[in-house]
Amino acid sequence: MSVKNRYPNQDRYINLLTDFGFKRLFGTETNKELLIDFLNVMLPPEHAVQDVSYRNNENLGNTPLDRKAIFDIYCESKTGEKFIVEIQKAKQNYFKDRSVYYATFPIQEQAKKGDWNYKLSSVYTIGILDFIFDDHKKDPNLLHTVQLKNQKGKVFYKKLKFIYVELPKFTKTVDQLENHFDKWLFLLKHLSELEAPPEALQEAIFEHLFEVSEIANFSAQEQDAYENSLKYYRDVQNVVATSRQEGIEQGRQEERLQSVKRQRSLLLKQLSRKLGDIPEPLQVKIAQLSLTSLEALGEMLFDLESEEDLRKWLNRE
Repeated sequence: MSVKNRYPNQDRYINLLTDFGFKRLFGTETNKELLIDFLNVMLPPEHAVQDVSYRNNENLGNTPLDRKAIFDIYCESKTGEKFIVEIQKAKQNYFKDRSVYYATFPIQEQAKKGDWNYKLSSVYTIGILDFIFDDHKKDPNLLHTVQLKNQKGKVFYKKLKFIYVELPKFTKTVDQLENHFDKWLFLLKHLSELEAPPEALQEAIFEHLFEVSEIANFSAQEQDAYENSLKYYRDVQNVVATSRQEGIEQGRQEERLQSVKRQRSLLLKQLSRKLGDIPEPLQVKIAQLSLTSLEALGEMLFDLESEEDLRKWLNRE
């Protein structure tokens, strides 16, 4: 039963990058047609999905620690392919390692007791990333498909595939959407900003998406759960933004320090050429000068006639 929106300042539609929003849209039996449609824009045509069943991922892994690795979505197609679908809100150390590690769980669970020929079903890991890999910053491609290849670049093993989407690289407006893939990325990134379904997104599958994503249709408990999920998402984004800004400021500070070092080194060379070797006590004083004072000394350089002139100038600083 739906209730009136308990948070009047809230958006009309949920943010799909929250845990609640992502799992509500893709992780329930009643909405699995949305997951199927989404998977099919990510997968090669030969592995198009007709139907999926959700799997209990808490039983995966060989140890209690492994079993704490709960995926956002874990499902299987009728033909046996396994799909891990995850959303990653912030850059994480060793994220690629984690993806490979998680992919081993649906591989290992296929083992059969007794005689077994080791034939495996395909495993796909699909990552929706709200960040850009460090080694992809200059790469305009936002969709990355990774497979096991040999030294000649030929696919060695077709049944293990990692598909990553770097959402920050998607910058199209609603008027620029060219295909179904674009439309899904636009919704993942901008659904909560919309006040009504745009004309470009008025397809049957998206009509269902807008209906199940409208916050006014949630129960009171669902609205509370979403609000908590949204707060967590915003906290993560604030941490990321703060870290990024601190990194920028640190970079600027390091750049200023390097500039001072270069200026000081150049000035000492110029002083040595004009006045001869500069005594260490005077070098120490020069090392303590601010960038402004170094620039002032540089301007005075051609007026200095002796070491004594330099000493007098430094004593005034």
